[in-house]
Amino acid sequence: CHATALELGTYCGYGALRIARAAPQAQVFSVELSAANAGVARRIWAHAGVADRVHCVVGTIGDGGATLDALGFSPGQLDFLFIDHDKDAYLPDLQAILDRGWLRRGAVVVADNVGIPGAPRYRAYMSEHQGTRWRTVEHKTHAEYQTLLTDLVLESDYLGDQRARG
Repeated sequence: CHATALELGTYCGYGALRIARAAPQAQVFSVELSAANAGVARRIWAHAGVADRVHCVVGTIGDGGATLDALGFSPGQLDFLFIDHDKDAYLPDLQAILDRGWLRRGAVVVADNVGIPGAPRYRAYMSEHQGTRWRTVEHKTHAEYQTLLTDLVLESDYLGDQRARG
């Protein structure tokens, strides 16, 4: 049983490549809105020798279900979710994935750039459900490509859907 990782926001494929290298047995799926970016990422993955385990789906989670249907994961299949796309979509896209039951209990969700440009609704949600549905650690870091602006990465362990347990 191999691990399954999902990334929201491929851009040029660097995040998915890092995930694939860190978890050599994992199947990695990445969702990218731009077909051009997806093409660049696929070429990079092929060059890096991971194209057999890294897959890009062109679309967006907020498209009414078409991209979610194309991904087609089973309940509890996702072990890792990396969120690094449209900051306003962090929370609704996480909710859509939770609604499908794809995260296994114990799955890890990492959200980048929660401070800059910021995903305040996502951060508030994780804070509100701390210790019940999620166990979140906030990591202080810097915004990309510089050292002056501080940023936050949230690392959240999924504790499971508490509603399902009475």
